[in-house]
Amino acid sequence: QVQLVESGGGLVQAGGSLRLSCAASGRTPSTNVMAWFRQAPGKEREFVAAVRWSGTTQYTDSAKGRFTISRDNAKNTAYLEMNSLKPEDTAVYYCALRAAPLVSLSAAAYGYWGQGTQVTVSS
Repeated sequence: QVQLVESGGGLVQAGGSLRLSCAASGRTPSTNVMAWFRQAPGKEREFVAAVRWSGTTQYTDSAKGRFTISRDNAKNTAYLEMNSLKPEDTAVYYCALRAAPLVSLSAAAYGYWGQGTQVTVSS
């Protein structure tokens, strides 16, 4: 079993920054993808960014140039650095882990999820 615990959410003004962390524990697969999804009220959960075990990253278009995903394999932790935040970034952000080497943009491909952390960007 794998447990994911997110931290770092909060309230920030537009243009500000936040850094989310996701710590994995338990029987973490040796090769995996860690990703961030988000879900705004009344909307479906959507892919934000992912990082492979090798460090290769992938982003949704709205995150490119503003968000940076990274990971520390020794700590089994992934990070999402979010800059130039906009009100439309407001959502619950979820960390997810996929026990496979390749990134998927589909939430259904990820078997492990954190509890979510609220990010609110005020205008």
